[in-house]
Amino acid sequence: MDCRAWLTLAHAYLSVGEWQALCERFGDETEACRQSEAHLRDAGLPDHKASSIASPDETLLSTSLAWLESDAHHLVAHGSENYPELLATISGAPLMLFVNGDVDALHLPALAIVGSRNPTRGGIRNALEFSRHLARNGVTIVSGLAQGIDTAAHRGALDAGGKTVAFLGHGIDRVYPAENHDLAHQVAANGALLSEYPLGAPPDKRHFPERNRLISGLSLGTLVVEAARRSGSLITARLAAEQGREVFALPGSIHNPLARGCHELIRQGAKLVETAADIGAELAPLAGHLEHAALQPAAGPAMADSGDDDYITLCKYLSHDPVSVDELKSQSGLTIDQLSSMLLILELHGEVESVSGGRYALIA
Repeated sequence: MDCRAWLTLAHAYLSVGEWQALCERFGDETEACRQSEAHLRDAGLPDHKASSIASPDETLLSTSLAWLESDAHHLVAHGSENYPELLATISGAPLMLFVNGDVDALHLPALAIVGSRNPTRGGIRNALEFSRHLARNGVTIVSGLAQGIDTAAHRGALDAGGKTVAFLGHGIDRVYPAENHDLAHQVAANGALLSEYPLGAPPDKRHFPERNRLISGLSLGTLVVEAARRSGSLITARLAAEQGREVFALPGSIHNPLARGCHELIRQGAKLVETAADIGAELAPLAGHLEHAALQPAAGPAMADSGDDDYITLCKYLSHDPVSVDELKSQSGLTIDQLSSMLLILELHGEVESVSGGRYALIA
């Protein structure tokens, strides 16, 4: 991977379509970055993007290349094996992602939890409890690291020893809001921080609505906990519906203005949920390539008798001693996507449990 070329394209804010046009014209990203400004304009790029690629900011490039030297820092380009499959299907998928944390976390079954930045105590409690339960059952919790419901969602997943992912509305070398600095480090250590914006990009007001499409796009569904009728959370829910994802909403008191957004979503067809199990039942069939397995009454060791070769393989390496997904991947030869889907289905059937450190064990 030519990191310098990809970073040059990232700093020019190229779209997937623009990058594909350059590759068709010049061969690949490396050759594209060797072209003159005039040639790049002739290929269809706007003047400012052609200029940015032909005359890149060397200081910013050096800073970004130095950032990539850390083992925890990654640049994930569209079309690469590390690029999340679900995210690649959405309209306006980002050309690349800056990742601080575990790239494998981008391929796990995920639920977005969003809501008000100024929630009620009950809203915070609900976000924490739903997040804890789902994370304990192998669901990665996706949110935006904002104050309020986002913060509670991330903390609930961390409390359960699960995975959580945060999409940022600025460069990944920053933390906003500043009071979530420690939380951001915990998320990076137990999941991943992600941004489509290059290092140094400020928390611009327009970036936050833009990143909402990524929060919903990485997830099988979006849960709105509390939201006013006009809010970013409802934008995320609308984007989720447009992307063909499930939308869930928690009902609330008719006297709570932060329940009105959720009630509006329910009137529009969002699924009303009262417990985390309501969400789990909806996510299981969507978790991966073995949709039919979620509908079967048996799982775990009994699945070895189902005739499904992948489950037979997985069951050889599951035991009552906890084992990590990485170990299962190495021993079984199955991919992270396959394992994540199968393990989620097994957990929802009560055959395996997720324990600390992202490990799994059979339930006695």
